[in-house]
Amino acid sequence: MKKIGQPQEEQEMSFLDHLEELRWHLIRSVLAVVIAATVAFFLKGFIFDVLLFGPSKGDFWSYSMLCKLSEMVGIDGGFCFEELPFTIQSRTMGGQFSAHIWTSITAGFIIAFPFVIYEFWKFVAPAMHENERKHAKGFIFVTSFLFFLGVLFGYYVVTPLSINFLGKYQVSEVVLNEFDLSSYISLVRASVIATGLIFELPILIYFLTKVGVVTPQFLKTYRKYALVIVLIVSAVITPPDIVSQIIVAVPVLILYEVSIIISKIIYKREITDKK
Repeated sequence: MKKIGQPQEEQEMSFLDHLEELRWHLIRSVLAVVIAATVAFFLKGFIFDVLLFGPSKGDFWSYSMLCKLSEMVGIDGGFCFEELPFTIQSRTMGGQFSAHIWTSITAGFIIAFPFVIYEFWKFVAPAMHENERKHAKGFIFVTSFLFFLGVLFGYYVVTPLSINFLGKYQVSEVVLNEFDLSSYISLVRASVIATGLIFELPILIYFLTKVGVVTPQFLKTYRKYALVIVLIVSAVITPPDIVSQIIVAVPVLILYEVSIIISKIIYKREITDKK
């Protein structure tokens, strides 16, 4: 990276300068997450009663929509019910307080994500061309939009599908479903964060294309392998039923096709700049 306005021999930043700069970007990012997490900590009622435990209730919006959808297509997906047959318990002394802390940190990360991306962009921007730095606002907006879109998809689709399947599943009527609080929260957290990061696929392909790791032809050639990987990922983050896996796989496959288009644009631009 170069510092503008300095002699040529002083323009190149040393490795230690880069580490120092990275350290301050990380400090500011962590501070933003902590501030957002503090706000979330004091919104306990809304975070837990409305958001976190919403998918555990029969009147949750997703169940109503999935019930209507299953009735329209004539499929009994088991989404029409008034109450889920399980309870949530805390079995340790510090269980509820620990859940409160870690849930606040997770919420803080989600809320502060645009600022974290902004700090990341500020760190890598000096190594880019001037015309690329002009697109900073667009990059931050698109990256944040995709992440929040993934979070919403994870919350309203992946989480309800998982809770509906696992909450009703029984190996025997003798065994009651009484889930620990930490287990329930881990399921919701993993579903939301995982899909949020998966939806960043176009951004990942953008950078991999710029550094020459992937090309549009490479993505097209290995499309069938990507399909298998997407189905595997869908099987990991969703219940083991084909309907749930298809629901999750379709948007990811769409993102893959969008990534191919993005890669093609960036690849052509890189070739043009080299001429």
